[in-house]
Amino acid sequence: MSDHDHDHPHEPVTTEGEPAAAARARALERLLVEKGVVSREDVRRAIDWLVSRSPADGARLVARAWLDPAYKERLLADAREAALELELDPGSSPVVIALENTDAVHHLVVCTLCSCYPRALLGPPPDWYKSLSYRSRAVSDPRGVLTEFGVELDEDVEVRVVDSTADVRYLVIPRRPVGTEAMSEDELAALVTRDSMIGVAQPAPPTAVVTSVGR
Repeated sequence: MSDHDHDHPHEPVTTEGEPAAAARARALERLLVEKGVVSREDVRRAIDWLVSRSPADGARLVARAWLDPAYKERLLADAREAALELELDPGSSPVVIALENTDAVHHLVVCTLCSCYPRALLGPPPDWYKSLSYRSRAVSDPRGVLTEFGVELDEDVEVRVVDSTADVRYLVIPRRPVGTEAMSEDELAALVTRDSMIGVAQPAPPTAVVTSVGR
């Protein structure tokens, strides 16, 4: 690309505008590679795995739970094992807990310390999930946060906020939409959004799938 010699140092091409936290992570990576703790290939594989994740796997768990009460019980008992049952990768977190939203209880997931999240099943967390505003207000004003996301709950519905950690990750089983009794598992999975599995949204209405198929 250029014929000038390289007897002078260059900053890596990926660091322009890099935040301080990213610079620290890059320095730590370099140190771990130099010490032989990990290889650059290990890092590359981990990044490739992370960016390949999406909410589709989590949606499969929810759709199966909506159709199969026995499977739902297994999912609520041990979400890691339930994911493996469908040959899905639950990730490295030792414990993954599924929580069911009902007419009486609505769960909202947050990580108050950082951004712990079931990436293997839901993909990378959205930026708002990592924000200080969400992490603080989800605990102090969960109903207000839900209202801002468009979720209106009756006053008699209990809101339970669950705090993810490095060891425990949560996935919400949202309420199954009305009018989906004749829908297949794939059609149901298409209604399950990432945000509904965090607890800040309801699943898409069944008309969304009908409209999509009609097109």
